Amino acid sequence: MENTSAPQDSSSPTLETTIPSTPGAADTFAPRTDLSQLSRYAEAIRRELAKVIVGQQALAELLLTAILADGHVLLEGVPGVAKTLTAKLLARTLAVPFSRLQFTPDLMPSDVLGTAIFRPAQGDFEFRPGPIFASVVLIDEINRAPAKTQSALFEVMEERQVTQDGTRYPVPAPFVVLATQNPVEQEGTYRLPEAQLDRFLFKLTVGYPTVEEEVAILQGHHAGFGGTPLEAVQAVITAEDLRLLREQVRRQHVEPKLLEYIARLVGQTRAHKGLYLGASPRASLALLNGAKALAALRGRDFVTPEDVQYLAPMVLRHRIQLTPEREMEGQTADDIVKQILQQIEVPR
Repeated sequence: MENTSAPQDSSSPTLETTIPSTPGAADTFAPRTDLSQLSRYAEAIRRELAKVIVGQQALAELLLTAILADGHVLLEGVPGVAKTLTAKLLARTLAVPFSRLQFTPDLMPSDVLGTAIFRPAQGDFEFRPGPIFASVVLIDEINRAPAKTQSALFEVMEERQVTQDGTRYPVPAPFVVLATQNPVEQEGTYRLPEAQLDRFLFKLTVGYPTVEEEVAILQGHHAGFGGTPLEAVQAVITAEDLRLLREQVRRQHVEPKLLEYIARLVGQTRAHKGLYLGASPRASLALLNGAKALAALRGRDFVTPEDVQYLAPMVLRHRIQLTPEREMEGQTADDIVKQILQQIEVPR
């Protein structure tokens, strides 16, 4: 969804910039950790995205949360809801290497990871890195590649390295995979392996715009502002800045009772009668790291149960599988997560 308003000021964020109030955020307080710089960067990224994208504020917040938590994101939605555009624009706000891959049924692992080229003059092989060697990698229609190509992503998504002929090649830091998939097309698609799904921090569902947002899109196009170039979006944060912000996020305060709450939530997925596959301990870590980043974005240096509850569907929906009986009843993974949240006592 393109924004059709006139280009906004892309100057650097000022000290007065603050994160807008968000539903569920804590009241104003004096934080023990100075989060002002993180807030300025986050607001600057939001402003850059708003030059082209109409609405999608919640999606932007969750993508920023994943970036700060050092996690990968799977974006799912029907065609035309700006999944790929949003990912491209987010990458443009980061001053880091970017690459884009269009997954197809004939794509081979070497097309993603790279391959060894024989050098006759030297009499040896030289490794030529593939497009996965970038800081932000956009994989479009990830479910269109077969299992052989999907498995090539396992190592690099988890360990941030590629092993070729016994030699390890680290990918640049930071390293984030933003993948999109279409939930309605079945022909020519493949189900992602559970081991690969588990490596995504979030699975985000991108919905249709509201009537008001779609009217704004139409008004802009009618007025002739529909061709806002992507070049209007500027980089506002460097790799080193992001590394420092991530360190700050990792130091967020978490009460011991919240750690137990996260463990109980994830553990309940393994005992729920409506599920035959529960979430792994990687889900607990994802929920913890995501909650830390979300709290920081909302201006707090501590995590609350509301942060955990808000992120639970995004962290768990792609890691659990319903029994056939529950699927026949029309229930979804989000329905089960909601039930689990209601069953587990919230710490206070």
